[in-house]
Amino acid sequence: MRQILALVLKELLAVLRDPRSRMVLIGPPLIQLLVFGYAATFDLNRVPIAVYNQDPSQISRDLVARFAGSPTFRVKTVLGGRQRIGDMIDSGEVQAALVIDRRFTRDLLTHKPAPIQMIVDGRNSNRALMILGYARAIVDNFALRGIRFHGRPVFPAKLVMISRYNRSLTSQWFIVPGIVALLTQVVTLLVVALSVAREREMGTFDQLLVTPLRQFDILLGKGIPGLLIGGVEASIIIAVAVFWFRVPFRGDLGTLYLGLTLYVLSVTGIGLAISALSATQQQALLGAFLFMVPSVILSGFATPIANMPKWIQLLTLVNPMRYFLIIVRREFLEGSGLIELVPQLWPMAVIAFATLGAAAWLFRYRVT
Repeated sequence: MRQILALVLKELLAVLRDPRSRMVLIGPPLIQLLVFGYAATFDLNRVPIAVYNQDPSQISRDLVARFAGSPTFRVKTVLGGRQRIGDMIDSGEVQAALVIDRRFTRDLLTHKPAPIQMIVDGRNSNRALMILGYARAIVDNFALRGIRFHGRPVFPAKLVMISRYNRSLTSQWFIVPGIVALLTQVVTLLVVALSVAREREMGTFDQLLVTPLRQFDILLGKGIPGLLIGGVEASIIIAVAVFWFRVPFRGDLGTLYLGLTLYVLSVTGIGLAISALSATQQQALLGAFLFMVPSVILSGFATPIANMPKWIQLLTLVNPMRYFLIIVRREFLEGSGLIELVPQLWPMAVIAFATLGAAAWLFRYRVT
């Protein structure tokens, strides 16, 4: 055990004494956390729109004022005709155009349907659907509250929406906990994947083999530093999420760190397997990124797994990030307990056992 601890200490010093390694461990994760936390948002704010109002009445102006006063939209220009709408959307100058027909007020006052046209840039389909949803909410609110004063009956019922766990629907509460899983995987995988490859490239790996350490001891000595660094990195990100971004943490730290341990063990096994197969650090780095990109895509970080084809959903079952994302988000927002998260914990334990076993076999195969 003393020999293994000496190797662990050697690995930690090798990482922390190298200025480039320190920069990779400290600088980029914090920068990515801030960038993702502030920039990666599903909320719409001040979407530029154009308005073409053919009905110069007070009612139509009230409707336009509701769009202009909403934090979601920003009226960038008022048009005198339809000719420029296509060009402005094509160039990205505006993302939508509100068109009010000249018979809008007359149709309302005569109890006829008074349609309003919303022309939206559909190149980003998700954003277009969100713009239409916000616009529909403004129009529905206008119909419920404003038209009653002009003799039009209001709807007998009104829908009141209450969102559980995230009443304000703040997208940061969903994105930032997911970054814990994302950045923990990036840092752990890079540190572990480069460990053996760095020894081979520097020519010191053969010296390590002639020491009294067994192959299993070397494997432990290479894996434990990544496990420690990944845990510390995740703890820092969790603290930033709670104290900087003010994401509520409603769960149990013990359950969260149990999931984190299994997750880091799984990623460590994958990193050790990549490191065992790589002869140089460049190959290890390429192998790490080849794993990370599909891992993030198939994790449900940005797009729901339920929306993927069935055969793709089967591939996600061997992705440890899929399970830890559910754990960390449910711990932050729902306050789930250990029993509720067992369906996510045991698959990660199986993945950790399989990846560490595969790494041990590859390590023995490559050495012999």
